[in-house]
Amino acid sequence: MDEDVTRLEPVEVPYTALSPEALRGVIEAFVLREGTDYGEREYSLEHKCDAVLAQLQRGEARIFYDPETESVTLEAQAGAVRRRPLP
Repeated sequence: MDEDVTRLEPVEVPYTALSPEALRGVIEAFVLREGTDYGEREYSLEHKCDAVLAQLQRGEARIFYDPETESVTLEAQAGAVRRRPLP
């Protein structure tokens, strides 16, 4: 079987296009599955979500929707999210 399969590319979704509730859900899902080690200190879910929102606002992270998998993810801009420590 030789079928032409067109791959749908992920689409960037501006965080400002989401309702506050949807944005919070996307950020929480990312934070809960991310598994990042924040060092010696433990941070609350609220603190982590606030940090990710700030990164989105600064343009250091972006939201993408993948129509192939019907999923949403956040991606760092050139490692900016990893370089900046949590406050």
